[in-house]
Amino acid sequence: MTKPLVVLNIVGLTYDMIGDRTPNLKGLAEDGFARPMGTILPAVTCSAQSTMLTGLMPREHGIVGNGWYFRDTSEIRFWLQSNHLVKGERVYEAAKQRDPNYTTAKMFWWYNMYAPVEHSVTPRPSYPADGRKVFDSYSQPADLKDKLQEKLGVFPLFKFWGPTANIESSRWIADASIEVMQEQNPSLTLVYLPHLDYNLQRLGVSDSRTDQDIRDIDVEAGKVIDAARKRSAEIMVVSEYAITDVSQPVHINRVLREAGYLQVRQEMLGWETLDAGASRAFAVADHQLAHVYVQRAEDLKEVAQLLEKTAGVERVLDRQAQAEFGIDHPHAGDLVVLAAPQAWFTYYFWLDDNVAPDYARTVDIHRKPGYDPVELFVDPEIRLPMLKMARRLARKKLGFRYYMDMIGLDAGLVKGSHGRLPSAGKEESEGPVLISSSRKIERDQIPMTAVKEMMLQLQFD
Repeated sequence: MTKPLVVLNIVGLTYDMIGDRTPNLKGLAEDGFARPMGTILPAVTCSAQSTMLTGLMPREHGIVGNGWYFRDTSEIRFWLQSNHLVKGERVYEAAKQRDPNYTTAKMFWWYNMYAPVEHSVTPRPSYPADGRKVFDSYSQPADLKDKLQEKLGVFPLFKFWGPTANIESSRWIADASIEVMQEQNPSLTLVYLPHLDYNLQRLGVSDSRTDQDIRDIDVEAGKVIDAARKRSAEIMVVSEYAITDVSQPVHINRVLREAGYLQVRQEMLGWETLDAGASRAFAVADHQLAHVYVQRAEDLKEVAQLLEKTAGVERVLDRQAQAEFGIDHPHAGDLVVLAAPQAWFTYYFWLDDNVAPDYARTVDIHRKPGYDPVELFVDPEIRLPMLKMARRLARKKLGFRYYMDMIGLDAGLVKGSHGRLPSAGKEESEGPVLISSSRKIERDQIPMTAVKEMMLQLQFD
C-alpha cells in the first residue's frame, strides 16, 4: 500500500536555522533526521524545483533559471507556468507507474499549470482589457480555487511578492494545503512556503530581525506537519537554496551597453526598452547568475574577457565550462556569469534613470528582462507612500486604469541574494536542507538529484 507523503518546500531554509527558533521543524528532525542538501547551479527556484521533482540536472530538464531568452521569438520571458517546459519524468509520474490509484496535490510549486496531477493551485491574476490586474488563482480541477477562496478568501497576491509580501501568503497556502489534504486525501502533497525569501533578501541573513521570520514560518510549517501526522503520512521538508548577505549590485547590461554590444529601443513615450534581438550581446540577470547571449561567435572571446574584468564577477563559463555544472543546455546563455560572494546582478540596461522603462518602477515580474529584487521595497524617495498606494488602489477598485509606480531604482537596498553554489565548508549555512520524518532514507550526502528517489522510497519501500 502506498504511504501518503507531504513535502514542504520552505524556501531559504538552511540546516543552521533548525533549533530553538523552529520547534516544529526541530521536532520533525529529532523524529527522523536532517542534513544539509547539495544544490545545483543556478540555485534558484525554478531550476531547483525541477531538479528535485525529476532527479535531473538543468542540462536534461531544460530549466536553466527562473527565465531565459527564447531565441526563436527574440523574447526574454520569466516566471512562465506551463509544466510542458520541464523535460524528464516527474516523481508523481514515476509513482503512478507503481500505483495506478496514486494522486498528487501540487500546491503552488512552480510549473504548476497543466502538470499531470489531480489537484493543483497556483497564482494567476486576470488582466482585463482596461489595464487592471484582478487577483485570482488557477487550479485543477477548475473549481478547486473557487472552493478554497470561498473559505479562505482570495489568495493575497500582494503578500506573495512585492513591498507588502509577508507571512500572510504562506499562511494561506498552508491552510489551503490542509484543506486539500483533508478533502482529497492525495498520495503526495507538495506545499510551497515562500516566506523566508522576503526579509532575507530585504535585510540579509545577518540581520537579527529575520529571527521572527524564521519563527513565523515554523508556525505555518507546524500546522501542515500536524495535519500530515493525523493522516499517518511521511513528511519531508526541503529548501531550494540559501540566501547570503550581499552588498554589491553589478549592472552587467550597462557594462555590455557601454562596450557597444547591447541595443535599446527609444520608445515614443520617452523611455528605453532592451532590444534583445538587435543586440550583439546582453545578459538575463537572475540573482547571482546571469545568462549572456552573444549573437556572433566572433564576439564570444571579447565579451568573456570584458565580463571577467568587471568588478563583482567571479567566473565566466563558456559552453565547455558549463558542462562541469550540468547547465550546458540550449536555453542557457552562450556565456554563464557567476557573481562574487557579496555581489548580485541587476537587469538594469539604461544609463539615465530619467529614461528607465515604465515597468522599472512597478512590480512586473513578466515584462522585466531579468529578476528584480528591488520590487520588495517601496521607493524610499516617495513622500507618504501609503497615501500614494491607497490612491492607486482606490482607482483600481473603481475600475479605472492605474499605474502602481511604487518601486525605486536603488539596487543598493538589496541585502541578500542567492544563485551561487555554497562556499567550501559552509554547506550548513549557505546551502539548502532536507528533513525527513523517517530514518529509513537517511544518508550522509544528499545531492539535490537524489530527492525524487528518496520521495519514492518513503512511499513504496
